[in-house]
Amino acid sequence: MTQILAITNQKGGVGKTTTCVNLAASLVRLGRRVLVLDLDPQGNATTGSGYNKHARGPTSCELLLGEAKLSECVHRVESGYDLVPANGDLTLAEVRLMSLPRREFRLRETLAEATAEYQHVLIDCPPSLNLLTVNALVAAQGVLIPMQCEYYALEGLTALMGTIESIQRGPNPRLRIAGLLRTMFDARNRLSGEVSEQLVGHFGDRVFRTIVPRNVRLAEAPSFGQPALLYDASSRGAVAYLALAGEMLRRPVAPGAEA
Repeated sequence: MTQILAITNQKGGVGKTTTCVNLAASLVRLGRRVLVLDLDPQGNATTGSGYNKHARGPTSCELLLGEAKLSECVHRVESGYDLVPANGDLTLAEVRLMSLPRREFRLRETLAEATAEYQHVLIDCPPSLNLLTVNALVAAQGVLIPMQCEYYALEGLTALMGTIESIQRGPNPRLRIAGLLRTMFDARNRLSGEVSEQLVGHFGDRVFRTIVPRNVRLAEAPSFGQPALLYDASSRGAVAYLALAGEMLRRPVAPGAEA
């Protein structure tokens, strides 16, 4: 069965795209067939995968609007996973979606084609709770939430949980929390440790044991269009995401892991 994960957090700058790209590369390294679907108009997962977001051809915009099939939008990238790219056209797609029937189900219906091809589909969501994010949450079985261990991150998490619960009560009762991932973690920072303890205390084993440290190599890699695993496989960031991939394979989305 294909595992479809929406990687989302309404707060920007928490390592959402970094997690999507590096987790995808790590899953490929472990022998899995992976599709990354860039659903952010900024196209950071696209450029971070080494693909030109301004290249001609259908993108996730055309996919959502039903103007192209999934197979027409997919590109294999250097890291070994397949990519559906995105660019600024997605902003227009969101406006046009408002007038379409079953607008929140568009992505779920188009991803039906992926179930035979991939073991994992990772959706990089925009840093807002808009119609693009709703499409991702309706299509997914699980939500992976990257977050920094800081006070404002906890405030944003509360709003996200509310959105997940509303999706569970409505269009996608199967949606579960796949896990919370602590990113850009600085062990020298007392607040990071305190927030980390609060997360574990509240969410228990839904918090991944893997912690992604603040790492220069991890931050540099996107400018070279590579995940850290290709840019510097020995870096602490690359090792952390490889560990996350292994942990994720050992703990599939649990049926009882409600928000």
